Amino acid sequence: MKDQLKEHILKFVTPSESELQSFLSTLDFESINNKEYLLKEGQYCKYQYFILKGCFRAFFVNRKGVEKVVNFGIENWWLTNFDSFINQTLSELNIQAAEDSLVLKISKEKLDSVLKHSLELNRYFRIILEKVRIADQRRIQFMYNLSGEELYDVFYEQNPDFVQRVPQYMLASYLGFTPEFLSKIRGKKKA
Repeated sequence: MKDQLKEHILKFVTPSESELQSFLSTLDFESINNKEYLLKEGQYCKYQYFILKGCFRAFFVNRKGVEKVVNFGIENWWLTNFDSFINQTLSELNIQAAEDSLVLKISKEKLDSVLKHSLELNRYFRIILEKVRIADQRRIQFMYNLSGEELYDVFYEQNPDFVQRVPQYMLASYLGFTPEFLSKIRGKKKA
């Protein structure tokens, strides 16, 4: 299981074998059932998760009681609530499995120790965070600049597997649509 993460790390950086093995030894494995939570609103986020298999959504419930998806995660992605994890504040997000899933997890204390002792792994996590930040910025820019149909097209082109794996209501929430509006867009595409 940890070989998958090792391969992912080696795509970006070249830590020594001892650094890599030391890091991998700090990770714990967890099996998560569909609809099970890794994190619920009001809890402290204690871990960062590397997704070995499956799909997750990070969401909050707004004042009107409507779920708003802010992020997804699939295989070979890291997922956490950064605010709660880093600042040790109560989470306003929920992280829930959208499929039966397998993850590796690491606590903040263990991650901090690893990053303190390994420049290469520090670089790896910096690269991952940069990719997350860029994706978030692009999503916001797309949401302000594109029509609903254009936004769906861009998302579909860049993430075709999500469209097949994620229930329509979750995808609609992530894109800022109603499920009905997304259904209309998808209907046009099929016609």
